[in-house]
Amino acid sequence: MSILMMVLFAFGGGIFGALVGALPAFIFTGFLAIAGNIAVISGGTVDILGTVAFGAFLGPHIAFGGGVAAAAFSANKKHELEAGPDILTPLAKFGDPMTLIVGGIFGSLAFLINMLYADILALPTDTVAMTVVTSGIIARFIFGKSGIIGDSSVADRKYFAQSKEFVFLLVMGLGLGLLVSHYTVATGLVTLGFGISAATLIFAQMGYPVPATHHISLTAAYAAAATGNVFIGALFGAIAAIFGDFILKTFNSHCDTHIDPPAFTIFVWAFIIFIFL
Repeated sequence: MSILMMVLFAFGGGIFGALVGALPAFIFTGFLAIAGNIAVISGGTVDILGTVAFGAFLGPHIAFGGGVAAAAFSANKKHELEAGPDILTPLAKFGDPMTLIVGGIFGSLAFLINMLYADILALPTDTVAMTVVTSGIIARFIFGKSGIIGDSSVADRKYFAQSKEFVFLLVMGLGLGLLVSHYTVATGLVTLGFGISAATLIFAQMGYPVPATHHISLTAAYAAAATGNVFIGALFGAIAAIFGDFILKTFNSHCDTHIDPPAFTIFVWAFIIFIFL
């Protein structure tokens, strides 16, 4: 299939992400990642993981990234969405075609960026996650005013987890990391835990205080798959939980667009795991 056709398909994926909202699109990524892993186990011949869950339709860099950029545009340029970091609201709500077009443009851009990272530069990391972050940074510079790390003048701004919060993150990361690592080593399915974690965000979309955990699941799975050791996987799960909180507080607080902390965490630690483990 030609690159031009894939760019056009990604344009549609970005429009879809803007239409239904960034987080709802990503939740469906989770469900399709689960389905894709089931297809692998069942010996299916259709690559649901590569062509749908991480492809032009629901690839996080395309659909989620397109939705993030469209939200930034809708809030800061069109003044329709209440807040640029709002990744829950389906932007179909405003009936604005230009908002959808922005999502489509960022979907196409993400396809090309990921191709650069994965195929041309062959970077040893999770290039989809890296593209999500790159797209978010571009959207902030184009549509936002808060700067790369948001408003650093806020008096009570914190960058690191406090003691109780730190312990909570540590326990969450170790526990989930150990669980996901076990199934990764036992089945060889690296993205199954990621899919389950992503799918649980449907409860966050409903308003329940369910945290993002897909960065923990995928980082732990990468480490466990690389070493065959579930305890190393658990350790990296804990690191991902704490690092993700740091990224959240640094890049995605007191700001007017969304830069995704889980994607940031995944690509940084994937790079370290792929190089050193």
